[in-house]
Amino acid sequence: MEPLHHSSSVMRRQDHMQQSSTKLHQSLSIIMPAYNEEVAIAETVSSAITAVSTWTDDFEIIVVNDGSKDKTHEIVSELAASDTRIRLIDHEVNKGYGAALVSGFEAVTKDLAFFMDSDGQFDISELARFFPFIEQYDAVLGYRFDRQDTWMRKLNAWGWKMLIRLVFKLRVRDIDCAFKLYRSRFFQEHRLETRGAMINTEILYKLKRAGYTYTEVGVRHLPRRGGRATGAKLSVIARAFRELFLFARKWHREEQQQRELP
Repeated sequence: MEPLHHSSSVMRRQDHMQQSSTKLHQSLSIIMPAYNEEVAIAETVSSAITAVSTWTDDFEIIVVNDGSKDKTHEIVSELAASDTRIRLIDHEVNKGYGAALVSGFEAVTKDLAFFMDSDGQFDISELARFFPFIEQYDAVLGYRFDRQDTWMRKLNAWGWKMLIRLVFKLRVRDIDCAFKLYRSRFFQEHRLETRGAMINTEILYKLKRAGYTYTEVGVRHLPRRGGRATGAKLSVIARAFRELFLFARKWHREEQQQRELP
């Protein structure tokens, strides 16, 4: 699906109209990994509750605090104490983005699993446009247009996408966009093995290998409200490449073994 080239004000009006008229016929889990997001986390969670409440009464918000050193834990704990639909999962130490997502997916209790970052760079009201597609597909993948990142991060993302396309034959517009909706049964049927920045690649590779279907929808990308992006850290990049080469070899071997079965 191509990006929507409307003015921002028109898109906001359309999102509001669609949000108010949309009804979701399945229950929904929202996973938010969080690492040192004290500036944005309360507003992100509150915005999610406001939006999702107009679509369904059967939802949960799972915040995975990945070893934050700021007040993220305290803020989410206070929110959860006043609203039982909010669940907090704590990692005592920082385990990485993939590990946070895996903890969230393993805790899901609803029909659909949606994840987004907790830094305020997405407008959750745009999720309403995904619902018609999840009736037809097993996953709906967001891709960012007018991406609010530095040119270096954009260049790194493009290079990573090309490498993933070469190694795994995955043709996805924005493989690491943190705005994706899945049918939860996928995570119940498949064990995730990576724990770093390879997590989105693993999910989509296994989704495709198992014969699940997906489509793609463009979403706006907003400036960060606070906190610091960690995806460009050398330790994160090094871990991603280690997991890439380790699991590419393992998964290709598994594919070969499957082809050799009688």
